[in-house]
Amino acid sequence: MKAAISLPDDLFTAIDARARVLKISRSGLIAAAAREYLAREGTEDATAAWNRVIDEAGQPGDEPAARAFARRTKAVVSEANRKEKGRRSRKAR
Repeated sequence: MKAAISLPDDLFTAIDARARVLKISRSGLIAAAAREYLAREGTEDATAAWNRVIDEAGQPGDEPAARAFARRTKAVVSEANRKEKGRRSRKAR
């Protein structure tokens, strides 16, 4: 199958030079590179990829510092809300 693609000049030049060194066509080099990339990256969808990473590395925010930050943030927000509620009730009087 033929396909027209656009490439930056520097990339085209590098592909052309490498194809000459390897004594293969530019199309052959691009096809081989695309096959290698697809094999390495797989066809995993985005959700599956995220789930795999989370399974391997853990849920973002699970580390002790992140949990401590979340607790502190919750406490600060709760205190700010409590103070705002007090100001509103004093204003209403």
